[in-house]
Amino acid sequence: MFDSTAVNLEILKQRAYNLRWATVPQGVIPLTAADPDFPSAPEIAEAITRFVKDRYLCYGPPDGLPDFKESVATFFQDKRNIPAKPAYIFPVDSAAFGIFVICQAFLSPNDEAIIFDPVDFLFRYSVETVGGKAISFAIPAGTEKVDFEELEKLITPKTRLICLCNPLNPTGKVFTREELLQLGNIACKHNLIILSDEIWSDIIYNPHTYTSIASLDEAIRERTVTVTGYSKSYGLAGLRIGSVMASNQAHFDKLIKVSLHQSTVHGANVIGQIAATTALNECDYWLKAFVEHLHHMKQLCVTELNSMKGVSCIAPEGCYVAFANITGTGKTSKEIHELLLNEAKVAVVPGLKEWFGAGADGYIRLSFATSNEILTQALTQTKIVLNAL
Repeated sequence: MFDSTAVNLEILKQRAYNLRWATVPQGVIPLTAADPDFPSAPEIAEAITRFVKDRYLCYGPPDGLPDFKESVATFFQDKRNIPAKPAYIFPVDSAAFGIFVICQAFLSPNDEAIIFDPVDFLFRYSVETVGGKAISFAIPAGTEKVDFEELEKLITPKTRLICLCNPLNPTGKVFTREELLQLGNIACKHNLIILSDEIWSDIIYNPHTYTSIASLDEAIRERTVTVTGYSKSYGLAGLRIGSVMASNQAHFDKLIKVSLHQSTVHGANVIGQIAATTALNECDYWLKAFVEHLHHMKQLCVTELNSMKGVSCIAPEGCYVAFANITGTGKTSKEIHELLLNEAKVAVVPGLKEWFGAGADGYIRLSFATSNEILTQALTQTKIVLNAL
């Protein structure tokens, strides 16, 4: 399912936008947006086909199709050890919008939210768009200990929210149970809401294991709102489907109100819910094989990056992105990005503040969710250019 023959470049060049094959110049290999180059599981396409053949494409319930809510709840119960209730779950048109909805629900103008650094720009964007102030907390890459005493020092009377991204994009860090307990206890102590972004939680590499912070204990769970999506695990980015899960009625009511679902101004499309339900119910075999393939691609990517002049890369514990330190080249992240694009014909994401925060300075991010053949070609071209510096 995941060899070079599975990747249809002609279709990708027509359909894969967001910095990928349809947007880069001809001949450039994009290791950019974290989206698989592989087609989704066949069961997903079959389920969509069955649904649309009747030609009734009606409105769905504002809080989600019952089958979708049940499937998501079962996933959290069975795979994440959370006593999830379908009634407290609703679909959103992406995990990105889910993050925004949570910020909208729990932040007022001038409230503060702690976000990690580096982390995906969507956290800062969401906090600031609703009028809040994003307070950065540095998270070291790899296994270096997280200083939660420093995190607690950032809390002020204006702090309302801690934004947890686990696994952490772009570094690939997977937080341990002990680390999550420390973070959860701080949130309880200071009466803070935890926004837990778990969109990457299926992509974990042995020997690491994943723990959902809402599974730790009831006190932590009661102040946690979990958001996830189905693009990273199942290749459904274009269907714009994610989910938000609260742990109590008060939080759910607040979230659904600001989502605008009940007014039909906003909402999650029904076909996306059909696809996600099928993925959760029928496609474990596909996901398992995908993660096994990604494990090999991770090893290839990290090994090759560490053999390049001026580059070092800590192996990610989760996610399918490599976060490579390029300070040894003597060039900036932007300069390396431009050099690789123009000379190596490889597109990467530069570690710029607007993408990941100040902590990404001196890094580039590469997605390895592609075939061995494509990744090997991209890394070979990258190595030739960097070793010539």
